[in-house]
Amino acid sequence: MDGWIIGRLISRTSFLGFVLGLSVNKVKWRIGVMEDRKKRILPDEATSFPAHFSRKKNSFICCVVSIRWGFFFSRYQHFFCFITLLIFLSACGKKPQPSLTILPFNGASAYELLVKQCDFGPRVPATPAHDQCREFLAAGLKQYADQVAEQAFEEYLAGLKKNVKLTNIIASFNLAATQRVLLCAHWDSRPWADQDPDTSRRRQPILGANDGASGVAILLEVAKTLKRTPPPVGVDIIFFDGEDAGLSGQNDTYLAGSRYFARNKDVRFNPIMGILLDMVGGANLQIYKEIHSVNYAGAVVDRVWNLAAQLGVAEFIPSAKHEVIDDHIPLLNAGIPVVDVIDFDYAYWHTTGDTPDKCSAQSLEKVGRVVLAAVYNPPL
Repeated sequence: MDGWIIGRLISRTSFLGFVLGLSVNKVKWRIGVMEDRKKRILPDEATSFPAHFSRKKNSFICCVVSIRWGFFFSRYQHFFCFITLLIFLSACGKKPQPSLTILPFNGASAYELLVKQCDFGPRVPATPAHDQCREFLAAGLKQYADQVAEQAFEEYLAGLKKNVKLTNIIASFNLAATQRVLLCAHWDSRPWADQDPDTSRRRQPILGANDGASGVAILLEVAKTLKRTPPPVGVDIIFFDGEDAGLSGQNDTYLAGSRYFARNKDVRFNPIMGILLDMVGGANLQIYKEIHSVNYAGAVVDRVWNLAAQLGVAEFIPSAKHEVIDDHIPLLNAGIPVVDVIDFDYAYWHTTGDTPDKCSAQSLEKVGRVVLAAVYNPPL
């Protein structure tokens, strides 16, 4: 019905154009005469023929133009009706964009948490440093989360050639919420620096400042914000163990913690989205869209990168580059739409050079802001 009314209004344009042209220009002409009378200096200027003729001539021209426009609109009335209807429907369909909830993130504090993990030494499974770091992480999360659980299990690690005890640490916030967001990172570090340029060091364990500690540090800092400012959704933070103890070229020997979690998760645990952080603290941060994430959780990828753009975080580069075997793979296979936020161009990956001095508080702060934006502006 609205479209019909608009169409009828448009079809009357020829007549309205003519009438309005005559009326408006007549008024202009009268006003012009009155202004001349007010401004006159010499007695005969107000009635001088050229002034009156000029205004009447302008009025006549405007009326002719109005008539011609009237005929034009009349001839193409169906076209203008269609265009106006499209504009009307487009305007009706637009919804006001909600404002973005933006919370601050303390990059300096996150960097201290990164250093603290590295102070334990390489967090290789079945070592004292691994046990000490697990206790530190669990205790830290218990200060802020509504619930913390340690998912312990045994796994044969081919690289270590033995069964070891591994532990996923799970912290939950806003337990009553049915819509939930998953945030995760791995907390172990690689047992050997197989990519080190110095071949004599390739059997040494890595410190894993960026590859391990950076993602965990950001999520520990995020936990503080979740405590201070309750989120609109439920949030689960998981620190996966045994991610990096695989053999090069044997993908099934990696990701022990996330594989175990995916196999044993509660069938009711189905987050609306998930974000995996891995190697996100490097000083020269460049985060491309990871290809598996694009293929199997494309909507989440778009949302995270769009939020980064709105926040002005240019380190999130809007193009896909790497296919990465990471903890998001078992989760994707379990039906959880998780994206891998990873700087896979990090120069010190799997080398003894992966130390805190290669990371920066600024990088941690930028990624942390994006993570908080994703949590506090969920796709409800």
